[in-house]
Amino acid sequence: MFQRGILIKSRKIGIRALLIGALLPIAACSGAEGVRDPGTGDAARVNGRLGIERSPACTVTAKLIPSCGAWWGMAPEIFTGLPVGRAVHKAEERMGATADIVHVYHRGKELFPTDKELALARDPLKPRMLLINWKPSFEHTWAEIADGALDRRIDRLAAHVRDTFPERFFLTIHHEPENDVVPSAGSGMQAADYAAMYRHVVLRLREKGVKNAITVMTYMGAPNWAAKSWFQNLYPGDDVVDWVAMDPYADDHVRDLAGLVNKTRKDYPSWPGFYRWMQWRFPGKPIMVAEWGVFERWSDRAFKRVFYESVRAQIKHYPQIRALVYFDSPKAPRGDTRFDTTAEGRRAFTDLARDPYFRSTKVPRP
Repeated sequence: MFQRGILIKSRKIGIRALLIGALLPIAACSGAEGVRDPGTGDAARVNGRLGIERSPACTVTAKLIPSCGAWWGMAPEIFTGLPVGRAVHKAEERMGATADIVHVYHRGKELFPTDKELALARDPLKPRMLLINWKPSFEHTWAEIADGALDRRIDRLAAHVRDTFPERFFLTIHHEPENDVVPSAGSGMQAADYAAMYRHVVLRLREKGVKNAITVMTYMGAPNWAAKSWFQNLYPGDDVVDWVAMDPYADDHVRDLAGLVNKTRKDYPSWPGFYRWMQWRFPGKPIMVAEWGVFERWSDRAFKRVFYESVRAQIKHYPQIRALVYFDSPKAPRGDTRFDTTAEGRRAFTDLARDPYFRSTKVPRP
């Protein structure tokens, strides 16, 4: 099925050879064994593609791309019932570091950012950027939204953002759409309908004065969905997408960061891994790992520690990744992703959160 999707579409330019060969030199760093240090050359090439000018100082672009290292973020204490402010402060206390990005979730008619989210963003001592995840509706199809069914809702939200929050923030719209696609004709939930919905929402917000939303297109990051014939049709277009993102989790088949961001499966042998695909498909866009988590392995209590150590050791091999946002929850859909279920895991996570790679660029102050 994948052959009928990306590879056949790209046969004329030899995409499989390109993914393995010269166009993607950084992809050689995908495995735990034999990983080479990318050095300054690969990072400089990525910065060049992202439009980051050379500077002795670590700066932030208009699209919130850090020129040095990557942002460190968190969706804290999810499914615990804690209010967002308390959840953030508690998680930061647990890990002994401040989050650059706080990932929050909204749906339907909810207005955002809320007062508590504003307080986190405007903390005078610890300013944080908001990654706001919005699903506009569960009652309307994507096609209906694209045709204007929610325009009054979008306009109301735009007025709220315009009047209360001029700071730049990340906005992802109906993240992980892959498993919501209904491919049958006329469903209103085809991949192309998603792209049209996303475009309509972004353009409508901009038309109504929301110029400070840095838009993120968030994929699930799983090979089985990328193999679908409609997968490429999900993308809304470069003009309405500032960052691209994936949401991979460390399940039983993943043992380190390399396997997390470049998941492959034997039943989809042509899929190169999400980071490699994003390098090819979006060479000029920063990549965000908008959700990632490590599930508890009761048979291997050292696994979380080992995994966090792999992230710290390998992150520099993926210089197009400019943000890591951890999903911290005792009740994630497929397991416990709390980082501090063991003392050793907590220490490794704290060392990762404090690593200079994630502390080199300062969060812009309001």
